[in-house]
Amino acid sequence: MARTEPRPAAPALQDGGVKVAAAVAGFHMALSTKLLEGARDRLAECGLDPANFEDHWVPGCFELPLTVRALAETGRYAAVIALGVVIRGETPHFEYVSGVAASGISQAGLDTGVPCTFGVLTCDTIAQAQARAGGEVGNAGEDAADAAVVMANLLEGLRTPVG
Repeated sequence: MARTEPRPAAPALQDGGVKVAAAVAGFHMALSTKLLEGARDRLAECGLDPANFEDHWVPGCFELPLTVRALAETGRYAAVIALGVVIRGETPHFEYVSGVAASGISQAGLDTGVPCTFGVLTCDTIAQAQARAGGEVGNAGEDAADAAVVMANLLEGLRTPVG
């Protein structure tokens, strides 16, 4: 299944001097690396100085929520991007890991007020993940970077006093 709509233009980061971090799960490292490359390249397109982007690797997607929260709590980042891959197998492991990752990353953003975006692929097969990590469907790392920029801009605007 190829991406049916054209790739949207990169959103412009209102403050190119802010910092953005990524927490990246090392399990399925080749795919996670492609997600990271997509996020890094897209953030540069959005106007982020590449020196203001940091990546922090963790063992797997189960460890992403704690890392995302710790990064957000530092106060150094305008947004934190979670990247990783969970492939469905023959056991319920997929549901546990993907559920914990999604809810924990969301909760980190809610608790800290820092946008924490979800670039975690939850796929049935490796082929589906490859298609979404820079393949024919696109790159979920780019999508998570776009969400980080849009949310950082939005929240900065909401926090800036008017008049």
